[in-house]
Amino acid sequence: MTLDLTTEAIAKLSPAELISTLQQISPDDPALKDVNIDVVARGIDPKKLGKDDFAALLSALGRLADGGADLDLAKMDPSNFARIISRASKDQIEGVVSDPALRTRVLDEVFRRMEVHFRADRAGATRAVVHFHVLEDVYEAIIEDATCTINKGVTREARAVVTLTPADFLKLATGNASAPVLFMTGKLKVKGDLGFAAGFMSLFNIPKA
Repeated sequence: MTLDLTTEAIAKLSPAELISTLQQISPDDPALKDVNIDVVARGIDPKKLGKDDFAALLSALGRLADGGADLDLAKMDPSNFARIISRASKDQIEGVVSDPALRTRVLDEVFRRMEVHFRADRAGATRAVVHFHVLEDVYEAIIEDATCTINKGVTREARAVVTLTPADFLKLATGNASAPVLFMTGKLKVKGDLGFAAGFMSLFNIPKA
């Protein structure tokens, strides 16, 4: 039986049916030929998924993308990415980050997008390094020469060191949380230049859900 994965067909699938389909289909199945990540994203509403379903869905997409299907998170439209994160519950995000491989995939993608969404016009002559500690993962943002470079791990001394949970970081990076509010509620901790860290996210175009 040939699977129908048109935009209209995907929209009619229940969350369980969509996840099951993506888990079982082969990356080279002809049914995936005209399916891209945004077609799938438009059919996803985390509020209709169970606690573990969100992680299962992202894992299935990752498997297909690794196999060559056009379902890489890197190709998802920023607004779709922001919408999915904004509608995911804390438990769902914790389900994602409890899987080391899936956590790495999602965090790597979010930090990669920081390079893309950097606003050179707002940075001016700013030169600074910020370290982000997200669980045991450490990422480094280097702002210099009107560019933003992201490294996995530490290569330079930081002007500010920011520590927060993966759930709070994902909310912050997709415009669904405020850095000052996270700081005031103790969910975001800063060592070093607090003032610079507070305004750091203003150097980026934050996608809107």
